[in-house]
Amino acid sequence: MDQKPQDDIDFLEPSVLLDETHYEEGFKNGYNDGLVTGKEEGRQVGLKNGFQVGEELGFYQGCLDVWMSVICIDHNAFSARVRKNIEQLAALVRSYPLSDPEDEQIQDIMEKIRLKFRVITASLGAKLEYEGRPASSKHDVEDLSSV
Repeated sequence: MDQKPQDDIDFLEPSVLLDETHYEEGFKNGYNDGLVTGKEEGRQVGLKNGFQVGEELGFYQGCLDVWMSVICIDHNAFSARVRKNIEQLAALVRSYPLSDPEDEQIQDIMEKIRLKFRVITASLGAKLEYEGRPASSKHDVEDLSSV
């Protein structure tokens, strides 16, 4: 029988196996800790982002409420074009999927709301801006020209 002599056994093998065992154990511990803290961090980020979206939508709805009240008092207070834009903004705000944050069109809808709001305020010559959002950028101004 052909049997390997004891000298040929790799004396480093137990060290390599020990290293792999510690690596796997560390990975499992880190993964489990990440699951716990990741869920909590995700919850906090979700609450923060949800609050910001709700605050911004509330700002637009508040402006709409004022404009709609003005229209009720004096139907000719705004031009037909501005009234049409106000109605379109109201429809966009209503269409925002509050109960479906994973909707793929959520960002597009918010951008349309922001753009329509800027169109209305520009038409009215008003300098209204939602303070929780950074000031208009060059990209935003270019978007206005396409409406």
